[in-house]
Amino acid sequence: MKWNMISSWLAFATLALVPAAVLAQTVQVDPELLEYKPVQGVSGSLKSIGSDTMNNEMTLWAEGFLRFYPNVRVEIEGKGSSTAPPALVTGTAQFGPMSRPMKDEEITAFETKFGYKPVGLTTSIDMLAVYVNKDNPIKGLTFPQLDAVFSKTRKGGFPRDITNWGGVGLTGAWANQPISLYGRNSASGTYGYFKEHSLFKGDFKDSVKEQPGSSSVVQACASDRHAIGYSGIGYKTADVRAVPLAAEEGDEFVEATPDNAYTGEYPLARFLYVYTNYKPGSQLDPLRREFIKYIFSKQGQQDVVKDGYFPVPAAIATEQLKSVGIQ
Repeated sequence: MKWNMISSWLAFATLALVPAAVLAQTVQVDPELLEYKPVQGVSGSLKSIGSDTMNNEMTLWAEGFLRFYPNVRVEIEGKGSSTAPPALVTGTAQFGPMSRPMKDEEITAFETKFGYKPVGLTTSIDMLAVYVNKDNPIKGLTFPQLDAVFSKTRKGGFPRDITNWGGVGLTGAWANQPISLYGRNSASGTYGYFKEHSLFKGDFKDSVKEQPGSSSVVQACASDRHAIGYSGIGYKTADVRAVPLAAEEGDEFVEATPDNAYTGEYPLARFLYVYTNYKPGSQLDPLRREFIKYIFSKQGQQDVVKDGYFPVPAAIATEQLKSVGIQ
C-alpha cells in the first residue's frame, strides 16, 4: 500500500513561502507578520468551545488579547474537537478550535442552520507525536507497526499483532515487556486523526487507556516505563521521547522536528484550525475581528511558538484574514 498522506494536503503547498529563518530549529515567526495594535470600541465576552489540543494555545491568545483589552471576558472550554461544530450551530460559542478539519456532516449541519458554510482559519501547525518513556530505546516505527500496536483490525497489513516491545525489535530486558497503550477519547480530533492516518481507518484495541486530555497522555508515558501514546508536539516534556516515524518498511525514519513539519516530510504533520460563523460579504463584530487579527499578528504567532507549535507565514495569515473579510 502506498502511504503518502502529506501529499493529500494541498494547503501545505503554500508553506513554500516560509522564509529560511523560520525553518531553523529554533522556530521564529515570519518577520513580515504585522504587530498587533489595539483599536477603540472593543468590549464584551468571547467563548471558545472545542479542541483540547489547542487549549493552551487559545489560553495564550486570550491572555495576549486581554493585555490590550482588560475589560473583555474570554471563556475557554476544551473537551475535544467534536464539541466545536454543535457549539457554533447553537451559538453557544463564537470560536470553535479544532485539531482536524470539520467533517462533511458537521459542515452540512451548520449550513442547514445558517445557509452558508463555517470558516475554518488555519492558525498554526502541529505534529501529532507518538510518545514513549524517555528510557525507551526504540529507534523508530513504521505506520504498519504502529497500526499493529494500537489497532485490533490491522488494516495497515502488518502480519501479526504486536503486544510487547520485542514485537517492534527491542531486545534484552525490553523484549518481553508488554506495551501499555494510551490515547484519547472519541470526542477528540486527535483521536480521529490518529485513527484515520495511523490506523488506516481501523479500530483501536480495547486495551487502549483513554485519557481526558493531551497532557494526560504525555504524563502517562512519562510515568509508565513501557507506555506508548499519541498527543500533540506542544505537550512534549523532558520525560518522554517522540518516536521517529516512517510511512512504510524501508523508508527512512523522520523525526518530529520543525524542519520536517514545514517540509511535510513528517507524516503526522497537521494544521490546527479555529472555526467561526462568518456570513460571506458581511463584517465581523469588532470583538471577533480584533481577536482574529491578534491570532494572525506577530504577537499571536509568537504565542504559537511559545506553546510548542509552529507558526504560519505572513502569506497564509493574510489569506486567513481575507477569508473573514479582514483586509
